Amino acid sequence: MAHGPEMARVTVLGVALAAAALPVQAQTPAPNAEINRAWAAGYRAAFTCSSLWNGAGKPLDAIERDELTGIYPEIESDVRALTADIDTQAKIVSVKYRDDMPPRIAEWRGGDGCVTLPIGARSAPQPSARFAPRPNLDDKPWPLGDKDARNPVPRGYTPLELAAMNIDGHGGRTSSLLILKKGRISVERYWLGHGVHTAQRTFSVAKSMAATLIGHAAYHGWIDVKATAAIAEWQSQGDPRAAITTEQLMRMASGLTSDTAGNRTDAIYMGGASVRQWTTGWPLLNPPGTRYRYANNDTLLAALSLKAATARAGQPFDPIAFFDRLGMTRTYVEHDKDGDYILSSQVWTTARDLARLGLLYQQGGMWQGQRLFAGDWRGFVTAPSGPQPAGAFGYGAGFWLLDKSEGVPADAFGAFGNRGQYLVVIPSRQLVIVRQGYDDDKHRLDIAKLVAAVVAADDKQR
Repeated sequence: MAHGPEMARVTVLGVALAAAALPVQAQTPAPNAEINRAWAAGYRAAFTCSSLWNGAGKPLDAIERDELTGIYPEIESDVRALTADIDTQAKIVSVKYRDDMPPRIAEWRGGDGCVTLPIGARSAPQPSARFAPRPNLDDKPWPLGDKDARNPVPRGYTPLELAAMNIDGHGGRTSSLLILKKGRISVERYWLGHGVHTAQRTFSVAKSMAATLIGHAAYHGWIDVKATAAIAEWQSQGDPRAAITTEQLMRMASGLTSDTAGNRTDAIYMGGASVRQWTTGWPLLNPPGTRYRYANNDTLLAALSLKAATARAGQPFDPIAFFDRLGMTRTYVEHDKDGDYILSSQVWTTARDLARLGLLYQQGGMWQGQRLFAGDWRGFVTAPSGPQPAGAFGYGAGFWLLDKSEGVPADAFGAFGNRGQYLVVIPSRQLVIVRQGYDDDKHRLDIAKLVAAVVAADDKQR
């Protein structure tokens, strides 16, 4: 009779043979209703928390209308059915989903936005003194502040304004549209009760923010993007992932695999899992630099590499300080329970703050007379030098390329996010276009057509 490891091997083999004898359908895991409900509770807690207290905040009925609809179909019914308990004094949102488990909890942490705790974790309120107030720059001149931000309004509607009025003709459900021309606001419109200080989730626009933070560190010599990524979990002898560079992570060309195409990272966004525990364990599937595969994990790993590199250089990794320097004082970069920033999606910001980021790129990295990233960084992030996605848009290093879109200048590039979040920069036209929204599968903005319409309007306005 086999004992110990041999017995375990025989047992595993027997299970495998038994499974092989089953029909394929019987081997396919069924949807897990319990984990979906736990994730739904985390989703409601997180989005309610961030929507209530990031930026100017939103009323509960608007949160229900905008943030808790049009989401993943497997959790939406649970998200809608669950209720949130809101502690406005402690700024904590709790959502109960099972009688024998603690509620799912999201806690507001000041400039860091909200932190979603893991399934089963209990609240540990932070001392309010920890949350230093963000600088109020509203009275400073644009672009650092909001004073004199708009171009003088001429009589009658300009072509750019007329293009903005036709926003519904491009599809989707728009909450904000802002167009900068030569660094000043030419068009600024809001819908659905939103305003200048309404912070909205960026979704994957955050990936372009991560690329910007990396560019700032590269300019100061704190990180070399062409060097292998500083991921401690990959450094054991014989681990092939040690060859992956930060640049390959930025270009979605790591070669890593994950459980879903597109790599949704539900466990981080809704389950409260830490960035490090979720991202560092996936195996290599393809040689690094040879395949394009859009993945949240690649950006999260690039941010971990940046954090480790800046620490080696004796520098703090502080996204909030960087964005405050741009006047983006209503931008909230959220992190996990361990303090690692979720820079693939969990950033909340306003239309004006996104316009400031676009203006930084239009100006080639210069801001208020100081250089924040190298003059060739814009060229680096917009160069399709890695493997490319199939489809209408190319990909650089954290930014999408619109060089194949009809009626759009070849130098146009952008930050794209789910549900219709867009920041597009066209340096040759000195144009920055920001569009935020709440699109869903049935109603989506055609960003290429919107940009082409703005360019055509700009032609008429010259």
